[in-house]
Amino acid sequence: MANVKKTAPRLRKLSVYLYIPNIIGYVRVLLNCIAFYLCFSDKRVFSVLYFISFVCDAIDGWCARKFNQVSTFGAVLDMVTDRISTACLLVILSQVYRPGLVFVSLLALDIGSHWLQMYRKVLLSLGNMPTTLDLCCSTFLTGKTSHKDVKDSTNWLFKAYYGNRMFMGYCCVACEVLYLILFLIAGKQSESLVDVVASAVRQGSPLSFLVALSLFGWAIKQTINVIQMKTAADVCVLYDIEKKQKP
Repeated sequence: MANVKKTAPRLRKLSVYLYIPNIIGYVRVLLNCIAFYLCFSDKRVFSVLYFISFVCDAIDGWCARKFNQVSTFGAVLDMVTDRISTACLLVILSQVYRPGLVFVSLLALDIGSHWLQMYRKVLLSLGNMPTTLDLCCSTFLTGKTSHKDVKDSTNWLFKAYYGNRMFMGYCCVACEVLYLILFLIAGKQSESLVDVVASAVRQGSPLSFLVALSLFGWAIKQTINVIQMKTAADVCVLYDIEKKQKP
């Protein structure tokens, strides 16, 4: 009996690791590793593998809901894979183009926004939260489990972005596609970003059309990151203020 009790938790733990969406997550990690290994030797293969990994992000979410295999581990694996893959691509672009600070800044915004948002969720998951904080942001206290659920937000752009899956999907895809195209059209190292994009537009390259199509979605995504970061920072500040005011 003792052996059965010891092995049961291990089996349950293993079953979560072997959830279908989590297996897809492992495949995403492998695809990204291969893609970045080949990024400078074969740009096209890199772009295909990177984009397949990105598409798998939506597939594993669908599988999690379809097979009732939603897990905290899977959500964390998914988010970490997204952030690291985008971060690596932005680092590469910062070395290919000048000014590289543009891409480094985008990297900082992406990581800062999502990290603050996760910290906000932790604060809101704590019990006995002050009244002001409860009213300002009630993601966890109203039973919500995702930062994508912002129906109570007063920001119209937040509602439009997170309230419409197709619009949000377009913005996310546009952002990644834009970065991939910029990498594909880059020539030698340390080229001017403006010069390369302008040259592609003048030549009437098919990729230039995709750049134009992606720019709007990319701009919306960055705006959402800024708003998200400011909202999460406000929650942290309110938490500190209310905590000091508690008797």
